[in-house]
Amino acid sequence: MTAERIQVGINGLDEMLGGGFIPGTINGIIGSYGTGKTTFILNYIYTGLKNGENVIFISLEEREDRILQYMAQKGWDVSPYLNKSLNIIKMDPIDFNLAINNVKNELPELVKKLNVRRIAIDPISLFEDLFDSTASRRKEMFRFVENLKDLDCTLLMTSETSSEVLYSSRYNLIEYLCDTVILLRYVRPSELSTTQLAIEVVKMRLSPHSREIKPFEIMEDQILVYTEANVF
Repeated sequence: MTAERIQVGINGLDEMLGGGFIPGTINGIIGSYGTGKTTFILNYIYTGLKNGENVIFISLEEREDRILQYMAQKGWDVSPYLNKSLNIIKMDPIDFNLAINNVKNELPELVKKLNVRRIAIDPISLFEDLFDSTASRRKEMFRFVENLKDLDCTLLMTSETSSEVLYSSRYNLIEYLCDTVILLRYVRPSELSTTQLAIEVVKMRLSPHSREIKPFEIMEDQILVYTEANVF
């Protein structure tokens, strides 16, 4: 186990991960709508910027202005980093296949040129949706991730859960591709009780990690993972 870790910047989660992600690994956050996937990944980005790291954020959904607006609402001022240590790449939904191919071809050179330490992709589900067969989806996803493994940086990507099984990703690929998988989900003990948000580190290669399910809360300016509390 390496002593160095890439921290997400959320104390309770970093604790569950044994200090953070292992450098150079591929990591995923899966969850249904409204569970805070984008907030987690933006927290990961902002932590890297504060640590003096260079970051690439690939957005497959939100425009750059919306991303910056959301981070500003959290009190995360990234204007000093924009187009310097923070580079935001927005995929063009009009010609998505061309856009993703450009990223696959140009990303390795960009990472080396900018000495990027962290990459974030939100959400990778839209890339998976491009393929109409299981075989082609698996082939392209494995190829994409293999290219990223050679870049010597730490990747975090988000993915939506399946509509049938809320404990797995939509196509059940992220769980195999990633070194670490974090699951965000709703927990409601009964129909009359308040819904809670819960987090679980489902998988983490090369490191011991917490296997407990812990409640978390998305506050106005931070995320709190309550490692001393239980969900029920």
